[in-house]
Amino acid sequence: MKKITRRKFIKTVSYATGAAAVIPAARYSKILGANDRVRVGIVGFSDRARYSLIPCFLNHSSGLNFEITAVSDIWNRRREEGAAFLKEKTGVPVTGMRNNEEMYESGKVDAVIISTADFQHARHCIQAVKNGCDAYVEKPFANTMEDARAALKTVRQTKKIVQVGTQRRSALNYIQANQFIRSGKFGDIVAADMTWNVNQPGRWRRPHLVEALREEDVDWKRYLINRPYEPWNPRKYIEYRLFWPYSSGIPGQWMVHQIDTVHWFTGLPHPRSVVVNGGLYLWKDGRKNFDTLTAVFDYGPLDDPDKGFQVVYSSRQTNSAGGVKELYFSNGGTLNLATNKITPDGGLTQEMAQAMGMKENRLSEMDISEVSGVETAANTGTDDATSMHMQNWMECVRSRKKPNADIAAAYNHSCALCMTIAAMHTGKRVTFDEANQEVSVS
Repeated sequence: MKKITRRKFIKTVSYATGAAAVIPAARYSKILGANDRVRVGIVGFSDRARYSLIPCFLNHSSGLNFEITAVSDIWNRRREEGAAFLKEKTGVPVTGMRNNEEMYESGKVDAVIISTADFQHARHCIQAVKNGCDAYVEKPFANTMEDARAALKTVRQTKKIVQVGTQRRSALNYIQANQFIRSGKFGDIVAADMTWNVNQPGRWRRPHLVEALREEDVDWKRYLINRPYEPWNPRKYIEYRLFWPYSSGIPGQWMVHQIDTVHWFTGLPHPRSVVVNGGLYLWKDGRKNFDTLTAVFDYGPLDDPDKGFQVVYSSRQTNSAGGVKELYFSNGGTLNLATNKITPDGGLTQEMAQAMGMKENRLSEMDISEVSGVETAANTGTDDATSMHMQNWMECVRSRKKPNADIAAAYNHSCALCMTIAAMHTGKRVTFDEANQEVSVS
C-alpha cells in the first residue's frame, strides 16, 4: 500500500472500524435534526476538563456546529472559574450551574462532557442519558459492578451516544495494532506485559486547594452520591484518587487504559481471573490506595480453559525506571506500542524449532505504520489521541453511529477494574460470575 501522510489520513478516514467518518457541514441537513447546533454542558470543571477535554472539543466545535452553553460544578470556585475560562476561550457567556439537576432543568444542553470524580462517572452518565443527553464520560467508567450494570442498562434503553475516555481507541498507532493483530499476521497472543511507572510524591496531591476549600463552598452530600455518608473531608474531595471508595488509584487511573486494549484487540469482554499484590510502601501521607501494584490477569475464551494468555500489569509511584510500556507477545515476536515496532524479539528460533521438529517462527521487523501504509510518530501524543476521540464522539452524536469506545467498552473495562479492586482488597484470586455479572472472590 502506498504511504500517505498522517495528516491526510486524519482528514479522510475514520479512526476505527464502524466509526463515523468526518461529516462535511453541507451534509448535516441530511441527518434528522442535524441543522441544529448541539449545545454541550460541562459536568465538573476539573483540571482534565480545563487542560485537555475542552481544548480538544474546541478543536472541532466550529466545523461540527457544537457549542458549550453551561458548566455544572458543585464547588462555587470551580463553577466560577469554568464560566470565566469558557467565556475567554469562546467569547460567549456560559452559564454556571450549581448542580446537574439545575443544568438539565434549564433545557440548555443536548449533550454533556463528564469529568468528575472517578466514582461519579457512571452515575452522572445515567443522569445525563435519562435527561435526554448524549455523553462523553471520562474513565474509569465504574468502580462497582452495581454502578456498571445500572449504567449499561440505562444507556442501552435510552439509545444515547456514550463515549468513554479510553482514547487509545482513537489513536492511530493503536488502530494499526488492532488491524495487525486481527489480521492473524501477528499470531495468537501468548502474553502481554504492561507497566506505568512514575516517581511523583505529589501525584494526585493538591495541598493548596485542600487548604483553600471550605465545606460551605461545596455540596458535600451531592458529592457522595451513593457512597456511604461520612463527615466532611476536604482531602477526599480534592485528592479523591488517594482514597477508596472514591477511587482505586493506580488501577482506575492508569491500568484501565492499557487493559482496555486487551479487550479491543481480542474481543474478550473481561479477564477470567486476576490476582494482585502491592501496598503502600513509601508515600505514607494519609492516603489509603496503593503506591505500588502488580496484577496478573488470565484471559481467554470463557468456554475453553485450554486456550488463553497472561497479562502482567505493574505500576509504581516510587521509581520511574521502565516508564510506560505496552508489549504484546506471540510465538513469532513482539509488538511494542511504546516504539510502534513489530520485531522478531523472542520469536521461535531455527535452532530451537529444529530440536522439536518444528519450523522457525520469527516475525519480520517493521514499523506499525507499514501495516496500513500510514506514517506514525514513535509516540502518539495523548492530547492528539484525546482530540481524535472527542471528534469521533461529536461525529457520532451527529450520525448516531457507534463511537470508538462505546458503552460496551466502558462496561468491559469496568468489569476488569472491579475484579482488580476486589483482588487488591482481599488478597484472593478473583473470577467473574457470568450469570450474575458480578465479581466472585475465591
